[in-house]
Amino acid sequence: MSPARANSVWQLAHRSLLLGPRTLIMGIVNITPDSFSDGGLHFSPQAALARSMQLLDEGADILDLGAESTRPGSRAGGQPGSLLAPLVSAQEEQDRLLPILEEILNSRPQAVVSVDTYKAATARAALAAGAEIVNDVSGFAWDPAMPAVCAQAHCGVVLMHARGLPEEWRTQPPLPPKELFSVVRNGLARSLSLAEASGILPDAVVLDPGYGFGKRFDENYVLLARQSELLSLGRPLLAGLSRKSFLGHTLAPLHGGSAAPPPARETASIAALVAAILNGASIVRVHSVRPALEAARIADAVLGAGEASRW
Repeated sequence: MSPARANSVWQLAHRSLLLGPRTLIMGIVNITPDSFSDGGLHFSPQAALARSMQLLDEGADILDLGAESTRPGSRAGGQPGSLLAPLVSAQEEQDRLLPILEEILNSRPQAVVSVDTYKAATARAALAAGAEIVNDVSGFAWDPAMPAVCAQAHCGVVLMHARGLPEEWRTQPPLPPKELFSVVRNGLARSLSLAEASGILPDAVVLDPGYGFGKRFDENYVLLARQSELLSLGRPLLAGLSRKSFLGHTLAPLHGGSAAPPPARETASIAALVAAILNGASIVRVHSVRPALEAARIADAVLGAGEASRW
């Protein structure tokens, strides 16, 4: 039997969050012109700030600010100076992100803000400006300086699994189901080892299976079905399934044979969110907070009833 979601404390830079009694909602703010999900809708400072306030008002427990798209085909994750260098430099990423972060914390000093970056320089600057969580989609694999930055700041960390780089995802060969799950589990275990070796305490770390990040369409369902097995790594789980392309692919028969576009994936996103919670996720990362909050309440009630019925 897979381990069940347990109560735990997530230690952040300046406070701690209790995980387990209810699912926490992380609201996504894309400060990018080329996000797969909204196509730059919140790229301007005014739009990004307004979106952040809206998500907080709708009940988001955490805001996750990202200023570089890691959509499939992007050049995220490459090393500066190489032929595959990221199109968005650390300085440009900070120029987009830091003013919004500062405005959010000026307006809502108690807001919990995460920065979605794999660049150590951006993480360092954001943590100095008041962010309390670093959400590294590479699980410390793309910038070797990142673990030391997080250790020094004593911040919360989300370590996500990504198979390869975004520009490789569309051409990667598929993996058999058992091999896929082993790849993800072993990758997350390596990320945990890097964190531990750098002096990051275990209670600062949350793990993310990385749906869509180097996983082909149906592979994501294999991972979701077995997600609770990742709790054996000893850390809480975050699931980011909102509007992912594999959901649109599954909905294609209902959309004339073409993948459903991101705005048409909201109901599917809620279905996947509930599955993730029932399979052990303590945090869900979403674009639309209010529907996610309501769905999480129901999933949490199911979990609570199941736990109570065992006594």
